[in-house]
Amino acid sequence: MSKTGQFLAHFWGDEGGAAAAEYALLLAIIAAGLAVAAGTLGTAISNAMENASNCIADGPNCNP
Repeated sequence: MSKTGQFLAHFWGDEGGAAAAEYALLLAIIAAGLAVAAGTLGTAISNAMENASNCIADGPNCNP
């Protein structure tokens, strides 16, 4: 077998790059999930703070 053939056989048999790509994809999916969760949480906190502010301004007539 020629050196090129040996190189290609070794290259196709090596799965280290595939594992790294899978880990990178998994990390990207987790990061996207965290970004969505952080955005949702931020919106919920903002709404809660606005409701609290409105209740303080309205006094005893507060209706959250």
